[in-house]
Amino acid sequence: MGFRKKNKSPPVLSHEFVIQNHADMVSCLAMIILLGLMFEVTAKFAIMFITVQYNVTQVLDEKSEPVNLYQYGPKDMATVFFYLLIAVILHALIQEYILDKMNRRLHLSKTKHSKFNESGQLAAFYLFSFIWGCSILTAEDFATNPTFLWEGYPHTHMVFQVKFFYICQIAYWLHALPELYFQKVRKEDIPRQLYYISLYVVHITGAYVLNLHRLGLVLLVPHYLVELLFHASRLFYFSDENKQKGFTLWALLFVIARLLTLTLSVLTFGFGLPRTENQGFSLAEGNFNVLTIRMTCLAAICLTQAWMMWKFINFQLKKWREHSQNQAAKKKVVSPKSRPHKREPTRGGATNGIVKSEDKTSPRARKAKAS
Repeated sequence: MGFRKKNKSPPVLSHEFVIQNHADMVSCLAMIILLGLMFEVTAKFAIMFITVQYNVTQVLDEKSEPVNLYQYGPKDMATVFFYLLIAVILHALIQEYILDKMNRRLHLSKTKHSKFNESGQLAAFYLFSFIWGCSILTAEDFATNPTFLWEGYPHTHMVFQVKFFYICQIAYWLHALPELYFQKVRKEDIPRQLYYISLYVVHITGAYVLNLHRLGLVLLVPHYLVELLFHASRLFYFSDENKQKGFTLWALLFVIARLLTLTLSVLTFGFGLPRTENQGFSLAEGNFNVLTIRMTCLAAICLTQAWMMWKFINFQLKKWREHSQNQAAKKKVVSPKSRPHKREPTRGGATNGIVKSEDKTSPRARKAKAS
């Protein structure tokens, strides 16, 4: 009876050791921060990482109860760091207990394996963010009235759900940067992922810092719906290559989302904000309503939408070429039946070395008739 060989554990603090145990190491760091709440000396420091900071109590009417609103500040970086750790832990749990088990059943190639993991992680995040964003939009008034996107700017105060939503969004997209190392992403895939991670971080952080969180939230929700549909369709495609109907619906919604983004952006930066009462630049008041910043934001959004449309058109052309090549290959494989060749007449009526007469009579019968 032979013993099963055990895999040697990698050296401590080596690259392979960090990659295999990064979730446990991050969990320990998060637990240390949580344990800080138990001691009075470190409680104030730990609360800065866990809870949302800069709350302001505002009384709207004498009869109504006071409302807790929030602003942003430097301490938000500590909160973003803590929830970045939580995102790394959740990423590892989804990978180990869901995606890895599905990969073993599907037996995918290395290329499809990495894309399947990427789509699985992003689909879970987009689904959660879309549901959360929809719940915020239904609770706020600016979901139904477009003028609320710019009326009363600067929007320095946020409700708890809006601020926590933005902190979690920034934390998730920042956590995607070390995940490129932890998940051993292929070198050819790193530039593509860096592009969209950087775009998410810049746009979401810009909307948060410039007090444009209303516009950012309205634009994120339909965008996340389109991305959710794309990655869900890709997951179904990897399980069964015949399931491609989801890509058609995604292509339609993708164009609609781009038009919606451009329309709301031009409406806000081109017509809404220039007509508000608070014009000028003030860091203390959080007012960034000047022509330079408005045009910079609008140009950034338009260039991003143009880049996304360019990638979309190239993707559709590539898919159309692959489809046409597959159709041409199928036509070559299914060729028409070959027609039977006519046998050439042989000299002396010989066929395959056997002498045969043209009229079905033997040579002896011919001699008998001649005599």
